[in-house]
Amino acid sequence: MREISLMIANQEFSRLVKKVESGESFVITRRGRPIAKLVPHRMDKMADPEWASAYRRMIALLDDPAGLGGLRVHREEIYDG
Repeated sequence: MREISLMIANQEFSRLVKKVESGESFVITRRGRPIAKLVPHRMDKMADPEWASAYRRMIALLDDPAGLGGLRVHREEIYDG
């Protein structure tokens, strides 16, 4: 993550936004101290119909023991330990 002064960020904001759109991130500083981050926005995965559909199928499989050959698995067990 690159550092950039507030003055430069203000003067070159459009250029910075284009770089952020391509995946770069910046720490904006004032007098050498970090004050803000400019990072790409993360899309809400559930807004993606393909991802949301795959997620719902996975949850249905976990909730249906027959889908796992009779093996009963609870979500809580997956994340324990």
